[in-house]
Amino acid sequence: MSEGTMQRRAQRDDQADQRAERAKRLNRVLVCAAAVPAMLIAAGCSSDSGSSDDAKKASESASSASASPSPTVQAAAYSELPEPCAVLSKKTLDELVPKGSKSGKEGNSDDVSTRGSCSWDSLDNNGVDGSQFRWLNVSLLRFESDVTRGEGDKLAQEYFAKQVKDVQATEGAKGTKTESVSGTGDQATAVRYDLKKKEGTFKQQTIVARVENVVLTLDYNGAGLAGDETPDADDLMKAAKKAAEEAVAAVTKANGESGSAATPDASKSPSKSATSSKSPSSKS
Repeated sequence: MSEGTMQRRAQRDDQADQRAERAKRLNRVLVCAAAVPAMLIAAGCSSDSGSSDDAKKASESASSASASPSPTVQAAAYSELPEPCAVLSKKTLDELVPKGSKSGKEGNSDDVSTRGSCSWDSLDNNGVDGSQFRWLNVSLLRFESDVTRGEGDKLAQEYFAKQVKDVQATEGAKGTKTESVSGTGDQATAVRYDLKKKEGTFKQQTIVARVENVVLTLDYNGAGLAGDETPDADDLMKAAKKAAEEAVAAVTKANGESGSAATPDASKSPSKSATSSKSPSSKS
């Protein structure tokens, strides 16, 4: 075989090998091309399925939220308290504490819109004939409506009942008597008793009254000192009832004549809502 023939055969073999290699590469490309759409379709189906599930879950969550609305509570009727030292007129103070109508001392309060108090004392010194002592105190406590604790007037009713029991259970009280009081707020109770101390016998009169979501406690006591006569308990109680009625009217007036002022956004928990006050006590 000549050298030229051998070269041509080698060239044909090379060309055949090249064609076979190109055919293999083309086959691989076609296989991959066919596989890509299937993968895209599968991925697309998977993506659509996930979106559908998420949308379904979101819809179910929204429906559940709509079926369970946020809890609410009726707003309390009264949103303000009057100035405690201004709940009684000068005329009334002159009758109850004749020598101390200007001696009003306002108690400390961390929130004057929910609690307040004022006290007055009087000493009518008659020298060798003795002295007449009087002490008067007015405490105010306002309850706000709260979604966790309930409506303001219901909370006030609960505190009213507790306050009456606390007064009746005053340590050292003698001859305790309790009676309902009409015409003073939504409900009112008067408690009277005697307290014997080294200075003399103190006649204590306490009136607990509730008007809407406010509870008012009025303490009034008197004593004859240094040999003076002990004051009449009936007279003291009559004066105390008159003062309590006037103080309740001051609470109503502070919230408008109709008493319909509502606490703003009562569904929120009050940050300084008061829940208790000291039990009334006699001043020695």
